[in-house]
Amino acid sequence: MTAIAALALVGCSGGGEPAATTSVESQGLSGELNATGASSQELAQLNAWTTEYKNLVEPEVTVNYTATGSGTGRDNFVAGQSDFIGSDRAFDLEEIESSEFPLCAEGSDLVEFPAYISPIAIAYNLPSVEELNLDAEVLAGIFAGEITTWNDPAIAALNEGAELPDTAINPVHRGDASGTTGNFLGYLEAAAPDAWTHGAEDEFPASLGGEAAQQTAGVAQAVGAGEGAIGYLDASAAADLQVASIKSGEDFVAYTPEAAAEVVAGSPLEGGRADTDIAFELDYTGVEGGYPIVLVSYLIGCAEYADAAKGELVKSYFSYVISPEAQDAAAEEAGSAPISDEIREQAQAAIDTIK
Repeated sequence: MTAIAALALVGCSGGGEPAATTSVESQGLSGELNATGASSQELAQLNAWTTEYKNLVEPEVTVNYTATGSGTGRDNFVAGQSDFIGSDRAFDLEEIESSEFPLCAEGSDLVEFPAYISPIAIAYNLPSVEELNLDAEVLAGIFAGEITTWNDPAIAALNEGAELPDTAINPVHRGDASGTTGNFLGYLEAAAPDAWTHGAEDEFPASLGGEAAQQTAGVAQAVGAGEGAIGYLDASAAADLQVASIKSGEDFVAYTPEAAAEVVAGSPLEGGRADTDIAFELDYTGVEGGYPIVLVSYLIGCAEYADAAKGELVKSYFSYVISPEAQDAAAEEAGSAPISDEIREQAQAAIDTIK
């Protein structure tokens, strides 16, 4: 069984400085895991978790992660084509009840837990407007195609003194099924229920128009390429873009990992789930001062695998991902917010059941 051990020094760099450390104990495992899913996790998975797990914990285990988008990842897990997945939302209860999950042993519950917490940035392209304030009602109008120019009175009312151009607005949305879309639309539905009446599914309503872009990188590219564009995307991909501040309570809050984490910390767990299924019901509007458009991206596997050897590998890898050092590495590489100690304890209890 994978264990959380005392912090161990695993080597020294050539310059005599201590190398990276890990609190996850090696089990001398070998093998390969193939995973797909959320593009929001891509930087964390590829630049931090999979590489450092191999370097620090299990040199004979290779973890391959392909950022297909959350929807494709969930489809792959249902089809038995991914050993585990990343997803920007947990499976809902109806999906769990209606799916067989062929990699899981018969009757197995799922293990689902938050591994990656990040703001969903609202990026825009208006070189003449250095700072921009937006709220849920205005965002709903923009993405519904009802607010069509940047000098619209509704936007001007939130940006007193700003010289807003009459440039046409080009709202960019995800063209693939994505939990990022689901979380963004969930925020609009909760924070502006009268203005957003188009649901909160993982696929953006095509009937509303706008530009469709594939995955996180596609949205970033589309916003950056066209003046007047605006889009929602994981904050890890927004570093080179202009980003709006979003109204939270009485103030406008800039996105930060810490402000996003406040929303998760103030949200309850969903009811009716197995003990190994740690899924949050996000409160997008009730956490004063928190950045309200937040993404909680999950790792998902089986509580019991049909192939026990796969279960052993997944258990080890999941334990590393939630460790403080892995979460800090993701924060450095992708700008995410490390999970709280409380979430870590809940997740570890679920991971410990994997077999």
